[in-house]
Amino acid sequence: MDDSPTIRGLIRAVLAPDPRLEVVGEATNPYEARELIKALHPDVLTLDVEMPRMNGLAFLEKLMRLRPMPVVMISSQTQNGSRAALEALALGAVECIGKPVSGGFTAAFGSLADLLVAAAGARLRLPGRRLRVAPATGFDWNGRIVLIGSSTGGVDALETLLAGFPENCPPTLITQHMPEGFLVSFAKRLAGRIAPRMVLAREGEPLVQGMVAMAPGGETHLELAPGLAPRCRLRRGEKVGGYRPSVDVLFRSAEPVAERTVAVLLTGMGRDGAAGMLALRQGGARCLAQDEETSVVFGMPRAALEIGAAERPVALPEMSAAILDLCRAAARPV
Repeated sequence: MDDSPTIRGLIRAVLAPDPRLEVVGEATNPYEARELIKALHPDVLTLDVEMPRMNGLAFLEKLMRLRPMPVVMISSQTQNGSRAALEALALGAVECIGKPVSGGFTAAFGSLADLLVAAAGARLRLPGRRLRVAPATGFDWNGRIVLIGSSTGGVDALETLLAGFPENCPPTLITQHMPEGFLVSFAKRLAGRIAPRMVLAREGEPLVQGMVAMAPGGETHLELAPGLAPRCRLRRGEKVGGYRPSVDVLFRSAEPVAERTVAVLLTGMGRDGAAGMLALRQGGARCLAQDEETSVVFGMPRAALEIGAAERPVALPEMSAAILDLCRAAARPV
């Protein structure tokens, strides 16, 4: 569903060679889409945010209320577009991807087929059913650093997990698969919703207690810089395993301090982070993965559990408490 014939043509072109998918219809506005959905019963819908007669967010809200189905939003990466993309995820969209810019067709839609297949089997998160977690109290830090990787479904998962972190949480680094423009808006959104200080990571920035830093994306990967005092390091590089920022890159950067690390993999398709987590666990890190029941897409967590990288699956509402327990100083004797 997109009012641009060019975008619809690009989507059809990238999906046509894939035997797993069939484009059963196209709509130029929400009213056409409503009738086609009734007639064709599609498994997945791609939806533009900016639409004539009714914007994509208004249509998505009605769709999720009246006929819930997997939706992948396609949005411009402008400031307004990025904010709208995050609102779409809050309304129940499985994922948002950016529209091609400056001819970047392959970069924008190269993984669309895999994403739509994953979305078809995704666990829907309907509006009003967000898991509520209150910030923990009485936390006493034991010196461990937290590393978190997430992808499809990660916006909801991270908001839920970080809502349980207290103001003096363990120093935390996050790699979320998302276009650069969306990550800027996501970090701002989180900053107003959680107790710790939320920032986009900057080169050389000290990682201190009470701070959560997210990979800024773009041309860089986020790493934990070596040294006694933990710092953020942004390293330019090619995609690793198809991703930039890459969770594996983040996890592997912490191998020298594995014994002081807690690694977590949340919902997402693919295997990014599993190999890096295994290396960390073998070095003495504590490692957790989100469980299947609460994952939108049980790809990355499943991969970590299958190879023994994660110690155990943890339900999303219990994840923040599980992390804090591993980062909590032992009770002092009375």
